[in-house]
Amino acid sequence: MKQYSGGGDGCEMVDITKLEKIVNKTRKIVEKSKEELYQLGESARREYERTKYELDSVKKQISEIIREVEKLEEEYMKARLYLMEVSREFKKYSEEEIKSAYEKAHEKQLELLSKREKEKMLRLTRDHLERNLKNLEATIKRAEELIVNIGMVLKILGNDLELISVEIGEIQQRQALGFSIIMAQEEERKRVAREIHDGPAQSLANIVMRAEYCLKLMELDPCRVREELMALMEMVRKSLQDVRKIIFDLRPMSLDDLGLVPALKKYVEIFQNDCGIFVELTVLGVEYPLESGQAVAIFRVIHEAMTNVKKYARASQVVIKVEFLKNKVNVLVRDNGVGFDVEKVFSEKQGKAFGIIGMRERIQLLNGRFEIKSSPNRGTEVFLSVPVAAR
Repeated sequence: MKQYSGGGDGCEMVDITKLEKIVNKTRKIVEKSKEELYQLGESARREYERTKYELDSVKKQISEIIREVEKLEEEYMKARLYLMEVSREFKKYSEEEIKSAYEKAHEKQLELLSKREKEKMLRLTRDHLERNLKNLEATIKRAEELIVNIGMVLKILGNDLELISVEIGEIQQRQALGFSIIMAQEEERKRVAREIHDGPAQSLANIVMRAEYCLKLMELDPCRVREELMALMEMVRKSLQDVRKIIFDLRPMSLDDLGLVPALKKYVEIFQNDCGIFVELTVLGVEYPLESGQAVAIFRVIHEAMTNVKKYARASQVVIKVEFLKNKVNVLVRDNGVGFDVEKVFSEKQGKAFGIIGMRERIQLLNGRFEIKSSPNRGTEVFLSVPVAAR
């Protein structure tokens, strides 16, 4: 299986010539880095212009869609008024005219809902682009500052080379960490937005229409109202289940109220019901309370690992082991799925790689250890170990 995870000699007198060569070589490397940073700044400026152009285009689309929505609202209101007139004077109108009035109002309502949803998505896109624009402005400013700083470094290059190198490495690590966390957050937001849009949002729109239909039936065919109300109640129950599932995925209440293990048991139960994949949860040692950040991080990593199983593994069985030791908590998630090439996934920067990076970063923030082992047709193992205060 492929795995992914996160001496010296005695002192001698330093030859001055060799030291000068080292300093000159280092200076050339720093100068090259300065040039690369300049190119990065130029790239950020081009991206800034592209984003600004796209933002202007989206704003124009928003203005257009607003006008369309206003027009549709007027048309929908007229259709509803006509429907109300037909409903009041239903004896004057044929059944076909009543049906046509209802269908026209329904059609306008659906078209209006669609346009409003499009307006909402355009506004979200606009907000995202505005945030990107601000980030790019900050990046450009930061690049300019770094170029100035590197110029100063070139002037004072000397005894502090090693220290500077270490500090630059730490800055790069923090930047990489921040980028990975942002990408993981964006992926999670996209997932929640898709679930809300495809589930509760659609259901609520249908509920509104069915409720209006029930009101009409009370006048035209009261005997069918009960049947329609029963169907409406079932839609409400399903929507409530979807909302509760989304809430649980965002932050299970049992994690705060009862602890890690009860929250995992509830999650495993839901996972098995939804996916039909057998999950064996084993707890070793005696569970003890964890700090909120530790419990959340461990739960989220397990949740992400199980999401990958659901999306990619084609597994029939998953084993989750949680071990409570005196000074750490170990977790193993192993499936019997198709596995994958770890190095290939990371090199291609796929969505799965961002998920794995997010898992690793969560554990690293707790000074923990994270490993993932996998290879094609041999399943996947995710291991993590989080240090805790000695018990």
